[in-house]
Amino acid sequence: MAVKKVVVLDYGSGNLRSAERAVARVGADVTVTADRDAVMDADGLVVPGVGAFAACMAGLKGVHGDQIIGRRLAGGRPVLGICVGMQILFGKGVEHGVHTEGCGEWPGTVERLDAPVLPHMGWNTVSAPSGSVLFRGIDAGTRFYFVHSFGVRKWELQAGPGFAEPLVTWAEHGVPFVAAAENGPLMATQFHPEKSGDAGAALLENWLSTL
Repeated sequence: MAVKKVVVLDYGSGNLRSAERAVARVGADVTVTADRDAVMDADGLVVPGVGAFAACMAGLKGVHGDQIIGRRLAGGRPVLGICVGMQILFGKGVEHGVHTEGCGEWPGTVERLDAPVLPHMGWNTVSAPSGSVLFRGIDAGTRFYFVHSFGVRKWELQAGPGFAEPLVTWAEHGVPFVAAAENGPLMATQFHPEKSGDAGAALLENWLSTL
């Protein structure tokens, strides 16, 4: 089987090298770049992200990443968002009273978690739906590594004519929040698979199998 080419989108957000190493570990040919042609030609695109929603969106727009993501998805080309790279796929983020427009690939709002301790940092279990591709072969009760204070607390996109119900995985820290989502070529995780050891590697391998 041919080695899959994956681009980790370089838009000024941290965590690029750990994402690169993790995807390479499961057998992909990985490049870190914002070059439009390379991004469009890749079998898969990984959009990482750490820090503030607004800063990540500013960096993304600086390299026209929002347009590139939209074009890839319009052509059915796989995209995987990680952490804030997942959050920016939604309609908007609200941090410290500041409302920032996201990519709008999914409706919904990224908002502060209502929890006694923030950030939500460390290992936590998730509740994946039946039929999940990302969590295929991964035992229920497996823990993944999270670092965040904000998340999507309400999933708003429903099935409609011509498209299937998205598969949404939930976790809980004070309140339930979206831990992962699978919606055709667009998939994302709130946790860091690249920091989640063998479980994260298994998830990335599952994603790679869809390319």
